[in-house]
Amino acid sequence: MIRAFLNIFKVRDLRNKVLFTLGLLLVYRVGFYVPIPGVDQEKLAIHLRAGEGDGGLGQLTEYFAMVTGGNLNQSTLFGLGIMPYISASIIFQVLATVIPALEKLQREGESGRRKIQEYTRYATVLLCVIQGMFWLRYIQSGGLVYPEFSGTMSFWLMGLIGMTAGTIFLMWLGEQIDEYGIGNGISLIIMAGIVARMPNALIYLVQNMRLTIGSASGGEIGPGKIVFLLVAFVAVVAGSILITQAQRRIPIQQAKQTRGRRVYGGQRQYLPLRVNHGGVMPIIFASSLLLFPTMFFNWLNAAFGGTFSALLSDSFQRTSVIYALTYILMVYFFAYFWTTVQFQPKEMANQLRDYGSFIPGLRPGRRTAEYLERVMMHITYVGAGFLSVIALVPQVVADMLNIPILVSSFLGGTGLLIVVSVTLDLVQRIEANLVMRNYAGFLEGGPGGGPRIKGAYA
Repeated sequence: MIRAFLNIFKVRDLRNKVLFTLGLLLVYRVGFYVPIPGVDQEKLAIHLRAGEGDGGLGQLTEYFAMVTGGNLNQSTLFGLGIMPYISASIIFQVLATVIPALEKLQREGESGRRKIQEYTRYATVLLCVIQGMFWLRYIQSGGLVYPEFSGTMSFWLMGLIGMTAGTIFLMWLGEQIDEYGIGNGISLIIMAGIVARMPNALIYLVQNMRLTIGSASGGEIGPGKIVFLLVAFVAVVAGSILITQAQRRIPIQQAKQTRGRRVYGGQRQYLPLRVNHGGVMPIIFASSLLLFPTMFFNWLNAAFGGTFSALLSDSFQRTSVIYALTYILMVYFFAYFWTTVQFQPKEMANQLRDYGSFIPGLRPGRRTAEYLERVMMHITYVGAGFLSVIALVPQVVADMLNIPILVSSFLGGTGLLIVVSVTLDLVQRIEANLVMRNYAGFLEGGPGGGPRIKGAYA
């Protein structure tokens, strides 16, 4: 492992890519702490900490910071993170399946993709302005702005322009990493924001650690809990890697073609179908949507009171059974929804037929498409079940061990899946560059080298 790591710096091109990527991520972390002019950061932090325990805005900002690379807790220039760009990209991916004009652009190749990318950037600016207006309105209505800036046009202009420019700058950083660095730039920015929260969790563990045998008092964490956290972290990470790489391989037979005296084709290949085809998106959608009924019922209970409103408010807290069941149902729904949007069995069947390939025992065309769709529905059920378990592990561990969600969030959920998937992609890209130049990769899988990170069989 150490030798493979040192090999990175022996290849000039790869070394420059890695250092360039690290440099831009450093720029992102510096800009992460540049505040918006006019906002009283101390009052904002106190106000948000006061709402962390009731499932209100504190939970929303904590979740937003974890999955977007932004930071609304400090209301910085990068407060909106990269989420507006991701939302705009998802919107156009969904629209491309229902609007013929966008579908036609997608099929035009590179020129069509550039046009859709241009539309995505325009939509990103619009979403930044809308989200920034809501956030600045909340800050101003809560009295979290300095008196000399309260209600002034300069505060709105500086806030909207600053937050929009911050998101556009993050989008530009991601594109620069894609072109001149290594790895997916947007994903690396999100991962950097998640990993940056880990030192706070470690500091909490060290400050509340008690290594003596006996019952722990208050918020102390005894040796049993520490061992459990370590074992659970290793097990969940291993499971996340397994399900991320898991594939169902469909055998594909290429038709034989006779040209003169030679016979071409006839090779047997495999069509890999990912078990977790939706990736982390089902958890992101489910978590985001469940925040709104939680906030609404809490507001309803605080405004009107009563037994029924209190019951609704308690039912949608993170520790309730109804919340967990609703979470699981939404994860399954969005897993199938995202698979339906991304996976096109008819188009895949037509491509196999055009290239002279077929699945043994099935006629090309409609029968092949039906078979692929049926297999994908079955393996998506397994992938959605794993996502449900991963999504609920942090809250279950937090309740069982009486530790804050800041620590247990690294045992599962959105953040862990993002870190695992992005890290695997980064390792594969680095290893491909090393193997291409006759260097051994990170995993010593054989005497000839070559990428050894392969999909598991489902």
